[in-house]
Amino acid sequence: MSRRTPDPAQLLAGLDAQAPLAERHLQLLSLIDFVRGQDRTVMGATARVAELVASAEQSPALRQRLQAWWAALMQQLDITTLLADFGFAQRTAMASELAERLRYKLLPVSPETQDASELFMLALPHEFDARWLAGLDEALLARLLAVLAPAQQDGADEGHGGGASQWQRALLDAITYCAGQILATGFAPELRLRMSDEERAAQPFHALVRDAESLRVEVLHPLRTDGRLQQAVQGLREHLDACRAAVNTVYTHFEDNGISVGLVFRLRQLRARILRVRELLECLLSPRPAVAALQLLSHLVIVGRTRRSVRALLSANSSLVAAKVAERSAETGEHYITRTGAEYLAMVRQAAGGGLVMAFTTLIKFGLYALALSAFWGGFMAGVNYAASFVLIQLLHFTVATKQPAMTAPAMAAKLKELGDDQAVEAFVDEVACLVRSQVAAVLGNVLLVFPGALALALLIAQLWGRPAIDGEHALQALASLHLLGPSVLFAAFTGVLLFASSILAGWVENWFVLHRLDSAIQYNPRITAALGQQRAARWAHFLRSHVSGLAANISLGFMLGLAPAFAAFFGLGLEVRHVTLTTGQIGVAVATLGREVLQLPAFWWAVALVPFNGALNVGVSFYLAFRVALRAHNVGSVDRKRIYRAVRRRLAHKPLSFFLPARASV
Repeated sequence: MSRRTPDPAQLLAGLDAQAPLAERHLQLLSLIDFVRGQDRTVMGATARVAELVASAEQSPALRQRLQAWWAALMQQLDITTLLADFGFAQRTAMASELAERLRYKLLPVSPETQDASELFMLALPHEFDARWLAGLDEALLARLLAVLAPAQQDGADEGHGGGASQWQRALLDAITYCAGQILATGFAPELRLRMSDEERAAQPFHALVRDAESLRVEVLHPLRTDGRLQQAVQGLREHLDACRAAVNTVYTHFEDNGISVGLVFRLRQLRARILRVRELLECLLSPRPAVAALQLLSHLVIVGRTRRSVRALLSANSSLVAAKVAERSAETGEHYITRTGAEYLAMVRQAAGGGLVMAFTTLIKFGLYALALSAFWGGFMAGVNYAASFVLIQLLHFTVATKQPAMTAPAMAAKLKELGDDQAVEAFVDEVACLVRSQVAAVLGNVLLVFPGALALALLIAQLWGRPAIDGEHALQALASLHLLGPSVLFAAFTGVLLFASSILAGWVENWFVLHRLDSAIQYNPRITAALGQQRAARWAHFLRSHVSGLAANISLGFMLGLAPAFAAFFGLGLEVRHVTLTTGQIGVAVATLGREVLQLPAFWWAVALVPFNGALNVGVSFYLAFRVALRAHNVGSVDRKRIYRAVRRRLAHKPLSFFLPARASV
């Protein structure tokens, strides 16, 4: 059953200028809810505004009640705060703004407020409100102003003659407040020191408050001339443009010196303030002030919706950081793509070395099981084992296959921006083929050596100790846990997520390292050079600058693989990790214990069957997630996927081996 539409005259008769603050605001919400209606059409909303205006025009008593109520409402609220501060963070910290938006999401807002911004968000929360406000025509708007505040309407008309209207004064105050905020932010050392030398020497922020005050004098002075007013306006606009240009040079600094979410947040706030001043200025100088004011309020409705969005905050302020992380990963990922036969063989050798190290890792893992540690300490020690192995592989210049996809994905995503013709598409398919065979070479190198390595080490331990590395019961349990039809496939996909997460963390750590110039600090800090010596400090600085990303990725991945099952068990989740190299090593250790009879066990063959799926899911999930992040970070829009898929299928049909083996060098 639909609600009965209230009568406009009854709504106006219910307005009470003497009512408490909250009651008056609730009456405002009722009026706007009536205008919004149930049909949510712009035509219907404007028609209902016309009905309210007509009711006030036809009844002097209702018109007098409406004007008294509106005057009380405006007297209690400061419209300047809405114009100057609405949509901006009250504090300059990203974390504080996130907490504020969560508060808006989770806690109700009271209409008993003197904050015009809070009342504005409470009264006009929908995107539809912006559309019906923009849909009011100038004639209807003039009638509305006449019944709401005829004295203000007359003042607005006199604004270009002697004196300024209350609305113009509010706009001038808002411009002054915004100019002061821009000046304060522009003087912040973390931004000022990152501006270019030329812009910093030009001092564009110094003149803003003076320009705003000059504009105020020219607008409020009854004997002003158009020439002086235009000169003041032009000076303010020029300095706003200069401030915006200075802000843009900070982004250039980010290219080589790292970036942080907090700095991006402050820069976005600063640029938005500059744009707000321009909007207020346009509204102040408009020959149709009422229409310009309505357009500004319509825009503020959209700003309010964005102001409440947690997703918009995180997306807008983390995009540059994601781009920088993806860019650093892309630079590293280029080293993992083999294009020649020599590079292919080098990848196989590096992966074989990584597989040999992982054989030792597998035996240590089983040794830690024998200690029967608690869940957390068992996971922690497993993380230490994995992290130490991965770091050792890095320092020996070996390769772990599953570390590559999250690094190569950004490199591939960056190339999607260059697809302009068929030749570029074919070149991209060449890169895809190089990438696939690089992954195949790395996985095969790891797997084909970790199995015999783990088997040989387990047999050696059995020979030295007189008993197998693990007993038969645990060997059978290990094979059963690796069953292809069990949950191991899901665990392999989850491991791919951890691989992706470690690559993101690595990019973030490298960006943080560069942002805080830690390499320079290590090389030149007096306390460090006194302890290490200048030459050793310089070597350490160079080493960490070159390897910090890999160290962060390997250490974080190791502890993720070790601790994720422990934390999952705390919540009652039987979650495990399935790293293809470790899985193959476990099979090798089990075979050493069970002997040749293992070939007759179905569990062995099901575990062997898991290996290719395990590798594919580790690689595929990690690559997919990194690729998606890289696409957004590089602002790669819609790509003609059909052309790419068609080219890949054509390559598979005519040159299938190109995805597995490098082409022979032509003589």
